[in-house]
Amino acid sequence: MNVLSHLETSLVDLVIGSALAGRLALFQKIGAARQHSALLRQFLSLALTLLIAALLVVMVEWIARGELSSVFPYLFSLSRPGFTTVGIIVLAMLTGDAVFGRAHLSLLIVAPLLLVPAFISSQKQNYLSDPLYPSDFLFARQIMELMPVMVRERPWTAVALSIGIIAAAVAVAFFGRYAWRHAARLSQTARVTRLSICLPLAALFVSQMDPTQYSFIREKLRIIPIVWDQKENYSYNGFIIAFSLNLPMADVKSPAGYGSDAIDAIPSRNYGYLSGPREKPDVIMLMSESFWDPTRLSNVSFTPDPMPTIRARQSGYVFSPEFGGMTANVEFEALTGFSNAFLPYGSIPYQQYVRRPMPSLATFFRGEGYAARALHPFSGWFWNRNEVYKAFGFEEFHTEETIPGIEKRGMFASDDSLMKEIMREGDGTDRPFFFFAVTLQGHGPYEANRYAQNTIDVGGNLSDEDRAALATYAQGVREADDSLKMLMDWAEKRNRETIIVLWGDHLPPLGSVYPNTGYMPQQVATRKAPLDVMKREHETPLVVWSSKKGVRKDIGTISPSQLPYQVLKAAGYEHPFYTGFLGRVQKKYNIVDRYQLATRDNQAFPDWARKELDLDPLVRDYRYLQHDAMFGREYGVERFFPSHARLINQGS
Repeated sequence: MNVLSHLETSLVDLVIGSALAGRLALFQKIGAARQHSALLRQFLSLALTLLIAALLVVMVEWIARGELSSVFPYLFSLSRPGFTTVGIIVLAMLTGDAVFGRAHLSLLIVAPLLLVPAFISSQKQNYLSDPLYPSDFLFARQIMELMPVMVRERPWTAVALSIGIIAAAVAVAFFGRYAWRHAARLSQTARVTRLSICLPLAALFVSQMDPTQYSFIREKLRIIPIVWDQKENYSYNGFIIAFSLNLPMADVKSPAGYGSDAIDAIPSRNYGYLSGPREKPDVIMLMSESFWDPTRLSNVSFTPDPMPTIRARQSGYVFSPEFGGMTANVEFEALTGFSNAFLPYGSIPYQQYVRRPMPSLATFFRGEGYAARALHPFSGWFWNRNEVYKAFGFEEFHTEETIPGIEKRGMFASDDSLMKEIMREGDGTDRPFFFFAVTLQGHGPYEANRYAQNTIDVGGNLSDEDRAALATYAQGVREADDSLKMLMDWAEKRNRETIIVLWGDHLPPLGSVYPNTGYMPQQVATRKAPLDVMKREHETPLVVWSSKKGVRKDIGTISPSQLPYQVLKAAGYEHPFYTGFLGRVQKKYNIVDRYQLATRDNQAFPDWARKELDLDPLVRDYRYLQHDAMFGREYGVERFFPSHARLINQGS
C-alpha cells in the first residue's frame, strides 16, 4: 500500500513536472516569438519611416524644381546630399513620433512644413527668379496685404487655391484624428530611445549649417554651401538643405582684417573747408516702380514712343541687383551708397539689418540745412520703411495715410498724384529740400484692361496674352513719362535750381513676354551670366537732370550704390564718402554686384566675391566702411560721415 501510494505520488509529480516544464518551454517559445515579432515590427516601422522620408524628398524636390527629371539624380547620386536629406527627415519624423507617442503620426506635421514652402519657392522662382529664403518670412504680412490685389486679377486661381487649402486642412484634420486612434502606440522605452538618439544627431546637423565655417562632417555628408550662387545652391543641395544653409544669413560676421587700424588706414579728404554751392539746389530722387524701356524688346514696336521725355533726357542706366521685385534692396543702395554685394545673398537690409541710426543722403542733406522727407503712396510698414526712414534720418515720411487726395490708376496710386504731392510740398517749403519718393503705379501684374484706354499701339507677332500685358505696361510707362514731364515743367518755373534724379528699380515681371520675344531665355533674369547678358537683363533708365544746367550726360551703367555720388556731384557738393570714397570707386568700378564687378571699360570679374584673399584693396575698404557703419564699432563715422555723426551727437 505504501509502495503503491509512493508510486502514485511519484507518477503525479512526474506528470505535473512534465506539464510545468512543457508549459515553461511553451512560454519561452511564445516570449521569443513575441520578442522576434517586436523587433520585426520595429524594423518594419523604421523601414516605413525611411520610405515615407524618401517619398517626401521626391515630392519636395519635384515641387521646388518644377520638374521630376532632375530629382532622381539628386536623390541617388553618391556625390550629392540626397541620402543626407532623407536622413534628416527620418530624424525629424522619429523625433515627432516620440513626442506624440504614436508611430508615423509626425507625418501630418512634417509633410505640410516641407511641401508648402517648396510650393512657395517654386512660385517665387517663376516671378522673381530666386528660390525661397528664410528671410522671406519676415515680410509675410506684406504678401498677405497684397493678396486682395492678386485675387481681383486672378479670381479663378485664387478660388482653386482656396479650395485646395481648405481641402488640405480638412484632410489633415481627418487623417490626424484617424491616425491618433489607430496608429501604434510607442512604449516609454521606445520613445526615450528615439529621443536619445535623434536629438543629439539633429543638434549635430544644426551645428554644421553655418556656411562661413569649414565642416569635416558636412563635407562627408556631401553638403557644399554655394551661397554665392543660390540657384546652384538649391539645385545641388536640394531645397531642404539649401534653405537650412541660409538660416544663418542674419548673422553677419566681420570681414577678415576689419578693425580700427583698418578703418584708419583708409584715406579720406577733409571737405569741411568747402561751403558747398553758392545757392543750395532742391533735390528730388524718384525711384520709379518697375520702370524700364520696353522698346528694347526684340521684334516688337510701340507707337508712339512710350517714354519720349526720359529718352530725350536719359543720362545712362542703373544696373539693378534685383529683378521683378525686392524694391527695398535697390532703395537701400541708392540712399546709403552701400552695396548688397557685401551682405548675405537673399538678405533684406530693410528687414534684417537696419536696427540703428545709419548714414544716408537724408542725414547728409539735413546736415546742410535741408528739409528731408520721404514719400510713398502705400502703407508705411511695407518693407519696414517707417522704422528704416527714421534710422536714415528723414524728418518726415508721407504715406497713403497722410498724402491727401491720392488718386489711383488701375490698382495703385497714380504717378500723377505723387508728383502733384511733391510739387505741393515743394511749394510749401521755404528752405531747400531733399525729397525721396517711390512710385507705385508701375507695379505688376500687368493684366489686360487695367486702364480704360491704352494710348500705345503694340505691334509684332505676339500672343493675345503677351500683347495685352505689354499694352498695359507700356501705358504705365507713358503715364510715368508724362508725370516726370509735369514735374520738370514745374521745376523749370521755380527760382531755385531743382535737381531731379529718376531711375527704375528693376525690370518688370512681364512673364512669358521675355522668352516669347527672344529677349531673355526665361521669364526671369539671369543671376550669373556674361556682362553683356547681365546688362541687358538688369539695366533700367537713369535720368540726372537740373532745371538750370540740363541733363548730366554720359554716366554709363552704374550700380544704385553709385547714385549718391551722382546726386551730390549734380548738386555741387563734396563729401568724404559720397563723392570722395565713392568717387574713387566709380573711377575704377561702375558696377559692384555680388555676381559682377565691372570696370568702366567693361572688364568683368564675375567670381570676385569668392576670392576674398585676392580682393582689390579698394573693394576691401568699401566693405570695411559699410560693415563699420552698419554692424561695427563706427570707427570711421566721424571722418567719413560727419553730418550723420553730428546729428547723432545732437540726439536728432
